[in-house]
Amino acid sequence: MPPGSWASSAARRRNMQAIRSRDTQPELLIRRLLHAQGLRYRVAAKPLPGLRRTADLVFRPTKVAVFIDGCYWHGCPEHYVPPKTNSGYWSDKVARNMARDQDTSQRLRDAGWTVLRYWEHESPDACALQIAATVSKLRSKTS
Repeated sequence: MPPGSWASSAARRRNMQAIRSRDTQPELLIRRLLHAQGLRYRVAAKPLPGLRRTADLVFRPTKVAVFIDGCYWHGCPEHYVPPKTNSGYWSDKVARNMARDQDTSQRLRDAGWTVLRYWEHESPDACALQIAATVSKLRSKTS
């Protein structure tokens, strides 16, 4: 473990580095369902050029940004369990993630985007249906 590392042990560091930030199982399931419905989208894309944040799915023509948030990393009210080790660091990290999520959603809404957020534990079928309905509704408005 490098000196001054944020990880509490070499094993923890390896574990944390292995966690995916994109192409998670919930994302893949939702993407597969949307693709089967004929919807096309950008994956892990920046909705706004000046914003250094990416959405999991971006529908540019209709200005829809979709986020599928992990229960631990984004502080799910149902499933988040504070860590027992190095709790101060990890709890602060999750709190910063939650604040950034709110800021991102607000900035996108201010720029005229529709923001859809889902938890990883939500039904992929239900999420895909809501995303498809939202995109379809916004497409019909612009036509």
